[in-house]
Amino acid sequence: MDVEGEHTFHIEKVSPIWLVTALCVVPFSLYYLLNFLSPLIHRLTALRISEIYVYPIKSLRAVKVTEAVATRYGFQHDRSFMLLQKTADGYKNMAVSNYPEMTQFLQEMDNDTITVKYRAFGDAENSKTFTIPLKPDTEKLEPFDVTMHSSPTSAYKMSDKYNAWFSSCFGYDVILVYLGSNTRSVLFQNMQPLEPDPLTRFLKKYIPFANPYVEKVMGLHQNEQWKITFADCAPYLVCSQTSLEDVSSRLPEGVDMDITKFRPNIVLKGAFEPYQEDYWGKIKINNKSEITLAHNCVRCKSINIDYETGKPGKGPSGEVLKNLQRDRRIDIGAKWSPVFGRYGFWDQKGGKEIVRVGDRVNVSKVNEGLTIWSWPGVG
Repeated sequence: MDVEGEHTFHIEKVSPIWLVTALCVVPFSLYYLLNFLSPLIHRLTALRISEIYVYPIKSLRAVKVTEAVATRYGFQHDRSFMLLQKTADGYKNMAVSNYPEMTQFLQEMDNDTITVKYRAFGDAENSKTFTIPLKPDTEKLEPFDVTMHSSPTSAYKMSDKYNAWFSSCFGYDVILVYLGSNTRSVLFQNMQPLEPDPLTRFLKKYIPFANPYVEKVMGLHQNEQWKITFADCAPYLVCSQTSLEDVSSRLPEGVDMDITKFRPNIVLKGAFEPYQEDYWGKIKINNKSEITLAHNCVRCKSINIDYETGKPGKGPSGEVLKNLQRDRRIDIGAKWSPVFGRYGFWDQKGGKEIVRVGDRVNVSKVNEGLTIWSWPGVG
């Protein structure tokens, strides 16, 4: 007998064919959906500048600042000096990877001077300081040629009192050189000047008044050579706080990786995942100033140094490079070197702008694939 309001439910069997189809189609659909949404997620990620670093003397300890003047050649005063060791047949460029004792020199900077504090192997009680003009008078200095990573430049040799002070700290003869207004060429193969096409050559030669229009519309700025200071390969190095946390997670509990060992200029916080920056092509600061992230930063043994002692690190902290080599060798142009951070180029032609901690940053371009290292002989 039927009871009023009673409902009868019928369960139908699902065909195995439909079940198998769903199990195959749904994962693929999710995969393609995530690939479609990934660039959008990157662009909508609200990042912030958490730290800014400047290195007036290359390879010495970083100067942490709350703001810096950004230029086409890097932050103002960044890597404008460098040290060279005197050898039997000339001079050898000094970099922290081969001279770990350089980590024992701390730098401070004001409007006019750099103050260098030397503490031998962590011995703060026996430290000594020295002051260097931020902008030496180059007319009184001897010209000196420097070549870094096959990219030469003219520079100026600082006077004897500066060289003598650094030599007394290192225990061997070194010289300090100043770059001045000189620059070096960027040698990445994909950033070399382009030959203008026939139409462009015709317009530039026979219709001079059209040049401003041609440069704006046809992108003749691509025919200019990118320039840098004593920075290794690019004006800016951008790193992610989220990726740093991943490196720290590989170390023993309670041990954090020091971001300054990666020598960044700009540290960004707010990325959803570690190494999300591998695919960033451009970032925009405060929705106006743009930095092209053209290459990965491939790493060397400098990240293993114990900054407190100025000697190679021991234990897990001395094996960070090996640790990252397990899964961060992602650049086929430098297949033996792990990647951490992205090299950047300031897109504002000839312009300057103050960049501050706390500035908003958005990803304005996401690359479809990984970039490939192409600096000849490096990496």
